[in-house]
Formats: sequence, C-alpha cells, structure tokens
Amino acid sequence: MFYSSLLLPDLRMSLEENDHEGMREFCLALHPAIVAEVFNELTGKEIWRVLSTCDATHQAEIFGFLSPNRQIEVVDVADRNELSKLLQEMAADERVDFLGHIDSAHVEALLPLLPVEERAEIRKLLAYPKGTAGSIMTPEFTALDENITVAEAFDQLSKQAPESETIYYIYIIDEAKRLDGIVTLRQLLVAKRTMKLVDIMRRDVLSVRVDDDEEFVASELARYDFLAIPVVDNQNRLVGIVTHDDAIDVIKEEADEDAQMAAAVQPLDESYMDTPLLVLARKRGVWLVLLLCAAFGNASLLKHYEHIEKDFAWIGWFVPLVLACGGNAGSQSATLVIREIHTRTMNRREKITLMWREARVALVLGCCMMTVAFIGSMQLVSLVEALTVSSVVCLMVLFGTVMGTLLPISFKTLGMDPALMSNPLIASLSDLLGVFVFFNATLVIMG
Repeated sequence: MFYSSLLLPDLRMSLEENDHEGMREFCLALHPAIVAEVFNELTGKEIWRVLSTCDATHQAEIFGFLSPNRQIEVVDVADRNELSKLLQEMAADERVDFLGHIDSAHVEALLPLLPVEERAEIRKLLAYPKGTAGSIMTPEFTALDENITVAEAFDQLSKQAPESETIYYIYIIDEAKRLDGIVTLRQLLVAKRTMKLVDIMRRDVLSVRVDDDEEFVASELARYDFLAIPVVDNQNRLVGIVTHDDAIDVIKEEADEDAQMAAAVQPLDESYMDTPLLVLARKRGVWLVLLLCAAFGNASLLKHYEHIEKDFAWIGWFVPLVLACGGNAGSQSATLVIREIHTRTMNRREKITLMWREARVALVLGCCMMTVAFIGSMQLVSLVEALTVSSVVCLMVLFGTVMGTLLPISFKTLGMDPALMSNPLIASLSDLLGVFVFFNATLVIMG
C-alpha cells in the first residue's frame, strides 16, 4: 500500500488529463509488481486505459501481478484484438493459472483469442487436477538430444531460449521424450565445443510425477535448492517443469491457508478485501457454529457437576485457569506439529518419534506449570485444595499436548489436511476434557 499512496495521485492526474505518454512512462519505468499494486486501486476500465498505452509484453508482465478480480475486470472491458496479444505474451503457466481462477464462461470466451495449438496445450494443462504438479507446471522448457555436441547445443538453445521459462537447466531426452539426463548452462559454458552432451550430462535426475501434490513439489525444490524441477508422466516422459517462482506461490498460498484454518476460518479463495462480505461471514460462521456446539457440550458438563461445585465452591475460581492451561498447551503442540508435517514427508517411525518427543516435553512443562499453579493456589485455598488444582493443571498440560499432537497426525494419516485441527477447536476439545478431569479429580482427591 506504500506505493499506492505515493504514486496513485500522479496516475489519476494522468488519467484525468488523458496523458498517454505519462501513463506509458508509468508502466515502463516501474517494476510490474509495483504497477499492479497501484492498479489494484483503480477500476478495470481505468486499468485498461493505462495498459493500452504500452506494448503487449509489458501489458502481460503487469497483468500477471494483478489480483484475480482485477484481471477479470480488465478482460471484460479490453479490446479483443489487444487482449489476444496480451494473452499470447503471457508465460504459459501464468496464463493457465489465470484461466484456472476464472469461471468457465470467461475461459470459453478467451480461448478463441489464442492460436489453435496453444488452445490445445491450455486445455491439457487445465485438465490436470488442481493442486497437482501438472496444474502448476509450464511446458516451456529447454530439451536437447544427448548425441549432439556442445556447439550444436548452443545453436539449438538460441532458438529455444525465447520460448523457454528458464535455460539454466537443459534436459536431455530420447526419441520418445523420456527424461535421460540433465546439463546445466554452467557445464555447457566450460565444456569443450566438440564434446557430446552424453559425456557431460548427469543421469541421476531428480524429478516429480505429474500427479504429485504441489506442496510436495514445492518442498522438493526448497530441499534441493533447485531453480526448477522436471515433471514426468507415468512413462517418464518429460511434460513440463515447475520453477522456483511457482513453488514460492504454492508455499505462500499454503501458509495463508494454514494461518486461516489455524484461526478456525475456512480458507478464502481470494484476498480478504476482495472476498464478498456474505462469503466471508459464511466461511467464518461455519466454524463459529461448530465451536458454539462444543461450548454447549461444556455447559452441559458443568451443569452435570453443579452439585460438586456446591460442595466445593472454590472449584469455580479455578475452572478458567485449568481450561486455559490445557487449551494453550494443545494449541502450541498443534501449531508445531502441523508445521512439521507440512515442511517434510514423515514416515511412521518419524511420527512415533515426534509423538514421544512431545510427550516428554509435555511432562517437563506439566511439572513446571504444576509448581507455579501450586504456589499460586496456596494463596487462595488450603494445602489439599492447592494440590488438587496443581495436579489437574499438570494433567491438562499433558492431555492438551497429546491431543494437539495426535489429532493432526491422525488427520494426515487419514489423508485429510491436518490444519483442520485449528487452535480454537483444539481449545474447545481441551475444555471439554478439562471440565471432566477437574471435577472427577476433585471427587477422587477430596472425597
């Protein structure tokens, strides 16, 4: 928003004065991301007026940084011929990403603006399930035959480079387009011109399958510090690559989704400001109703134990304290475990190790919390009552931690998103357990 407040007044003045040169200079002088940030404060008609002053290449670069809503607004008002040039200038993966975010009516209206061969490629990419490697890959890569020389490779690269997403990695394929090896641009530059690619290529190529989850693909790119990773089909034929910028987008989207789910909000399809109020209320309301039902269960438990509270009035003083300890411990564990699950693939042994580790941490924390709770309780109640409160605090830290660890792991094992175990839900479940444990422990200890 910094650039919007700084540059928007000048841009609006150019629009009012119909200053074509000023609008063109605005698009060319600034980074496309900064231009798009300012454009998000304009209407689609105003955006197109500015974009139409520059060439299709710059239009495509800026268009790719606009929010989905602004992109649709621009598409609705843009000149068909100019829009056709813009779409053709877009990178293949960005074009598919854009078309994947809009409704089918817009897609069918835009496809005729593209050449026939590109339409077929787009339909093929759009057919891959959302969230897979195929849905985020680009078919624009450099691939060469292993039997050519380095000198011949440079000649072919000069022809392929303008249409490729990146030329740092050159993939070696056979006649059937099966992936056989890889050569980096650095290797080509230092190799003798007469050497064949088969003599300098690496055969142990790390690749992903076209149906692999996009989060796994992003994690592989991050794990090996790749700029791009090849995508192959079930016959090991090279069909595309996923570049580091696409992986960053996946990681960012997943982080946003996890943050929303951790706060008990259904993931938003658009940014907060672009999400309609009713949609925002629905996505938040579903979880709020679920949590309300859990709270009613808590109220029913408290009513069931009201006779105990009459005999031991001091219990009511410590109910919020006990519940908070369990909920806080559970939320901490859930957050750490969910993050650990998302950052790498874990086998069964590693999951058991993680649970054992959390159990030991819970024991240490429980003992510390019990000591603090005992000292604090002694200022308000008798020795036996303070022991009761502190013991229950220890138990709740243990139970909350175990719950916050087991539930996300269980969800992941069942093929569900572990982030569904949001912090508010963990806290609500911990509250139910806390009431049950606190009152029954009081009965056992106090008779």
